[in-house]
Amino acid sequence: MSALVRRGEDGSSLIEFALCLPPLCLLMTGIFAFGIAIGNYVMLTNATSSAAMDLAISRGNTLDPCALASAAVAAAAPTLTSSSLTFAYTLNGTAYSGTSCSSSSTTTGAAGNLVQGQAATLTVTYPCNLTVYRANNFSNCVLTAKASEMVQ
Repeated sequence: MSALVRRGEDGSSLIEFALCLPPLCLLMTGIFAFGIAIGNYVMLTNATSSAAMDLAISRGNTLDPCALASAAVAAAAPTLTSSSLTFAYTLNGTAYSGTSCSSSSTTTGAAGNLVQGQAATLTVTYPCNLTVYRANNFSNCVLTAKASEMVQ
């Protein structure tokens, strides 16, 4: 008797599965892409903080504090593409950008702007990629990390 009642429902679970699977896959892929972006942001923030600390204690020890900081970020964030990182520095109120700001001595230029008791600020940006199934609805997404330390 029960076989006669169930007779018209043989393929319904397959149809329900076929209808639910594509949205579920899209949702899961979006969650994975967002998780990767958040992981990159955490790594960038930690690397920037570490590089700002290195910058703050390098007074009198380097002729190129920008190269020191950019190398520290690259070393602390090995899974980020180093060529995609953008650096901006503020040393004793003077702005610098790029991966190098070489000075001729430790008392002039960028190295001379590492003044004890003043802030050294490092801002690093990195493009994020939130592409899900070849659709990038957030093409202008940029991860930004900023750290400021007092020069020792």
